[in-house]
Amino acid sequence: MKYQGVLFDKDGTLLDFNRTWLPIYRFAALEFADGDSWLADQLLEQHGFDSGRHRFLGGSLLAAGNNRQIADAWAAQLDKQDRVESISTRLHDIFHDLGAKHAVPVDQLSDTLRELKQSGRKLGVATADSHQGIINTLQSFDVLNEFDFLAGYDSGHGVKPEAGMVLAFCAQTTLHPDNVVVVGDNRHDIEMGRNASAGLCVGVLTGTSSRIDLESIADIVLDDISALADVL
Repeated sequence: MKYQGVLFDKDGTLLDFNRTWLPIYRFAALEFADGDSWLADQLLEQHGFDSGRHRFLGGSLLAAGNNRQIADAWAAQLDKQDRVESISTRLHDIFHDLGAKHAVPVDQLSDTLRELKQSGRKLGVATADSHQGIINTLQSFDVLNEFDFLAGYDSGHGVKPEAGMVLAFCAQTTLHPDNVVVVGDNRHDIEMGRNASAGLCVGVLTGTSSRIDLESIADIVLDDISALADVL
């Protein structure tokens, strides 16, 4: 078995990105805009939400950034640069509190992970969300026990598209990068895999990127993760 480990992005790969994150981001933007709905819309639209298509754009800050990066951008837009830390902390709390409430799994999430795990593969999650955010958003779907490795932006392995999360997964599971598959919905995910010399980089269309976006960089593009076991 060549590919002995699979490292998944979370949002847009294990969870339907738009259905999960739109209500969370809307709540946060409205709070930071002090209830001004026009300003809240600007906080979303200037950083990756396409209101016409009602979805987030692949590669945008809201699609691929972590809460500190979003806090930096929103603080600058609101002319509140002195509040970056407090905005980042509040975003952390909002994401934790609302993540479990609004999380929507992709089709066949449990069955797919269980099939991969039963085949003898090691599984992991690498996300721009926090480590606790992984637990909050996935615990409702009874899949956390399928994973051997969890890493968020705050886990000490760097951030995407750096190679650190992939290399940490390899170190924990004693696998070589050649034997690892990286799966994600965004160019940042695929670039992370490339930077770590992962054996296979797979794009999925349950997130913010189009097939054209991903075909230019991924080895293969799937509609969702349900076909992954057959592909491998």
